[in-house]
Amino acid sequence: METISEQRCFGGIQGFYRHASTETGGTMKFGVFRPGLGSTAMTPVLYCLAGLTCTEETFAIKAGAQRRASELGLILVTPDTSPRNSGIEDATGDWEFGEGAGFYLDADKAPYASRFRMYSYIAHELPALIAAHFGGATDRCGILGHSMGGHGALTIALRNPDRYRSVSAFAPIVAPSQVPWGQKALPRYLGGDRDAWKAHDSVELIRSGHRFDGEILIDQGEVDPFLANQLRPELLASACREAGQALELRMQPGYDHSYWFIQSFVADHLMHHARLLQA
Repeated sequence: METISEQRCFGGIQGFYRHASTETGGTMKFGVFRPGLGSTAMTPVLYCLAGLTCTEETFAIKAGAQRRASELGLILVTPDTSPRNSGIEDATGDWEFGEGAGFYLDADKAPYASRFRMYSYIAHELPALIAAHFGGATDRCGILGHSMGGHGALTIALRNPDRYRSVSAFAPIVAPSQVPWGQKALPRYLGGDRDAWKAHDSVELIRSGHRFDGEILIDQGEVDPFLANQLRPELLASACREAGQALELRMQPGYDHSYWFIQSFVADHLMHHARLLQA
């Protein structure tokens, strides 16, 4: 692992790092904010997954989360959204697919299968790295995300409820198999069998019996331009109601899809995670 930069921030350290990833077959970058706890104890970790076109810097720079994370004693981890410099011709040049748009899944179709393994990277490889190098607790982890990252947070938590104590999302893509963003990406990563898509669709996971032991918190802006066509939170609300999955879906009047929206409610999300991770 190599340090790219480290800066003092609200009594802690905001750093950016790179390492050789086994899962993605190349160099991956990630950010870590470590609160100034003055202790060597293992610290609760919140994984923050960004959306389409974003990098490991986006949430760390734009969300304004470090001050409250420092007060609450949370490590924040901000991974990149895909492998980079993959060498795959069709993986660049389209902001909705490929590099910058990994959809937090493990591709199984050529040529993407060898590099686009973001599910295994986030759920398995990165937590081991955070525990080994940054004192991140492996038994007190939460996950949140925005847009495509919200999709990733929900599906990863639903598939691994024993690994995460808390989950939340801002404006998530809740049913990628039913919306244009997912219908563009999923067949190219996973092939045409729609049954294979269900493992990466939070609505389908809940319908098939997956549960998260605790409440899912979601904030969604009511004037989000992607609300009706790409995000469809009503589908998740319906699935959770039918399955008995606890969900708090907060529709926020006047808010859109931007990081101004995230900045407005990120403190609520951090407190939601802190309550569960420090219990």
